[in-house]
Formats: sequence, C-alpha cells, structure tokens
Amino acid sequence: KLTNVFIQVNEVAQHGSESKAWNPRIFLLWYQERTPAHGRCAVWSHVLLCLFLSVPPSVEPIVTISPSRTEALNHHNLLVCSVTDFYPSKIKVRWFRNDQEETARVVATPVIRNGDWTFQILVMLEMTPQRGDVYTCRVEHPSLQSPVSVDWRSQSESAQSKMLSGVGGFVLGLIFLGLGLIVRHRSQKGLMR
Repeated sequence: KLTNVFIQVNEVAQHGSESKAWNPRIFLLWYQERTPAHGRCAVWSHVLLCLFLSVPPSVEPIVTISPSRTEALNHHNLLVCSVTDFYPSKIKVRWFRNDQEETARVVATPVIRNGDWTFQILVMLEMTPQRGDVYTCRVEHPSLQSPVSVDWRSQSESAQSKMLSGVGGFVLGLIFLGLGLIVRHRSQKGLMR
C-alpha cells in the first residue's frame, strides 16, 4: 500500500526538543516510531514530503505439494512444491527423497511477485515413486524460526483402490440414507391425512 504524506512544518509538534526550530530528522524518527513503514522523505519549502511503502516486515510462506498427475507406483511423475504468499523474496526451497537431498532433477520457476507485495515460487521434482518413498519439500525463509518441511508419500495401487472403495462406499451410504429419509418423510405425511 502506498501512502503519500505531506505535512506543513509549522503544524508539527516538536519531538525530543525544546527548540521551536524545525528539525526534520527528529520528526522523521518520531513518525517512524509510530508507523510500520519504510520510505523516503525530503523537506522542500518547509514541507516534509514522504513516500512510504507500508509492508509487513516478513510474511511466512504457505507450502503445499501436489503430483502433476495421479499415477501408480513405478511411473514417471512430477511433484510440484508450491510456495506462496511470502515476504521478503529471499527464499531457499529444496527437495529430499527419504531424507537424501535431490538436486539433479529439480526445476524451479523464478520468484514471482504477487499483486499484494508477496511472492511465490514453484519448485518441481521429476521422480518415479517406489513403495515406501517419502518426498519432502523443505523451505527456508527469513520469516521462519526453523525450516518448514512438507511430506508426500507414494501410495501403492492397492492403497489407492482401498481409498477409492472407501469413498465410493461412503457416497453410496449417503445416497441410501437420503432415500430412506425421503421415504420416511412421505410415509409420515400419508399418515397425517
């Protein structure tokens, strides 16, 4: 957010000085103590002109992992580590497979500026998942006390089919529950007539 500040010198109360003389440095210290802003100021014809860019000192990144397509084990795939909404732009994103750093098949976009002064980056890893593999996207950023790690585990075909069966059974159960409630509601209406 950009903020222009124009202040008449004779309208400003003195800060830290008994003197009635205008001291722009004292005022600038006073103003910066009260605003979370970074900017440039200049005095021109007894008017302090300031252009401040109000930005937070740092914003923690949001980290997510997703495969480019849902493939079974032993099939070539691409894992995408999406790191979004962070500030400042300095960031380090690394991939690990079973706690071993992967560097050979890693591709990254440049850091992209968002419209709200935050940034984002995508870091992709080409991989062929094996049973039991754990892939980790680790992010280091000045806003974080310690690195953030997000894991992705490869699923076997049987685990995927069990999960799909469970979801299908749940949906089917909801359909039968809904039909049962409709039939019950209609039968109660018929008894009331």
